[in-house]
Amino acid sequence: MRKSRFLLSICLLVLGIHLGLAQNSPAPLKLISFVLTPSAPEWKYAVNQTASVQVLVLKNDVPLEEATISYEYGPEMLDAEKKGSLTLKKGQGRIDLGTSKQPGFRQLLVKTEYQGKTYSSQVKIGFSPERITPTVELPSDFAAFWEQAKREAATVPMDVHLTYLPEHSTSTVDVYLVNLQNYQKGQRLYGFLCKPKAPGKYPVLFSPPGAGVKAIGPYTWYAEQGFISLSIEIHGISPLLDEATYKNISNAFGDYTLNRLDDRDNYYYKRVYLGCVRAIDYLCSLPEFDGRNVVVTGGSQGGALTIVTAALDKRVTALAAFYPALCDLTGYLHGRAGGWPHLLNARSAGTNNTPAKLRTIGYYDVVNFARQITVPGFYSWGYNDNTCPPTSVYAAINTIKAPKTVVISPITGHWRFEETNLASIEWLKQQIVK
Repeated sequence: MRKSRFLLSICLLVLGIHLGLAQNSPAPLKLISFVLTPSAPEWKYAVNQTASVQVLVLKNDVPLEEATISYEYGPEMLDAEKKGSLTLKKGQGRIDLGTSKQPGFRQLLVKTEYQGKTYSSQVKIGFSPERITPTVELPSDFAAFWEQAKREAATVPMDVHLTYLPEHSTSTVDVYLVNLQNYQKGQRLYGFLCKPKAPGKYPVLFSPPGAGVKAIGPYTWYAEQGFISLSIEIHGISPLLDEATYKNISNAFGDYTLNRLDDRDNYYYKRVYLGCVRAIDYLCSLPEFDGRNVVVTGGSQGGALTIVTAALDKRVTALAAFYPALCDLTGYLHGRAGGWPHLLNARSAGTNNTPAKLRTIGYYDVVNFARQITVPGFYSWGYNDNTCPPTSVYAAINTIKAPKTVVISPITGHWRFEETNLASIEWLKQQIVK
């Protein structure tokens, strides 16, 4: 009888926990929200044109009466030029942001308090952004440096280890763990290969990762769309490790973006960029490769590596890059936003603004790879991105002379709509040569 009561108590406890979680699920919306509406369509102005933003504060999607907001605005990611407060009539008001004499972006931050809690939002507006030019210098031996690096890396055998993963495979896609030798003997590169089960020849798709030292999982969607796909991690760590182990590795790893930044020949990203070429080597070696079509796609750090790969490897036939990182890193030294990882912003410039580190940056900044792109590309980003600011992204994409399809969603930050994902894959399919 005691055992029965004990089991009943455990069941009731578990049920109570589940009910508690269900009753206290995180809210998908905020109680107080902002609608910030720039006066220009597509949030874009000409240089010297005056800009304003209509502010609407809502509670339960209804204007909040007599709401008081604080605000600040100025050049994107830099110190505010002006701060103030405004009491909104029927939840609405307007803030004049002035103008910009140079192509670039201005940023408005707003806050309000309600019942002791602070709510905030932002909006960024562009001034002739198609005229933004890079600040980073192109080293005279940029092409020679990377050609030499590729030649040296090509002498390293791939030494492929392939493991079938039935637990990750589907009825239509086979999934494998790939382990390659990269850059130097003993250096490894891991990834997930996804191949359609149906016999035939297929285009190949390379998907480099976003930033961080973290586990990746297989992603079968590209294979379901008719590609043989390879997604990788860049640090030489097996993605099959458990999450706790990865967290410990990440904590011990430190900031790899700073690793040997003062040494052009041994900076951390050298092995990463060459690892992307090695990934193309492997995909093109597969017997199911159609022999013609090689595409690359990724976002953030993956967007940067997408552009780098297409520039370094002429086997690439098309690319789709989203809000690329590592663009125009020197922007902060010229009074405007630079790209992730913000190596030269006010917090980091004291450490990184040295001749040796600036020299290295010139060989790794994505702007200088964008200049080398010769194949069609799909590029997409938003204005409200503080991770990869639009000023830095425009600085790179504006240099590209090859055919480009540009999709801007001003309201998005460091994310994208599913509609944009679908548009990009359809665009990539249209580039396939039969």
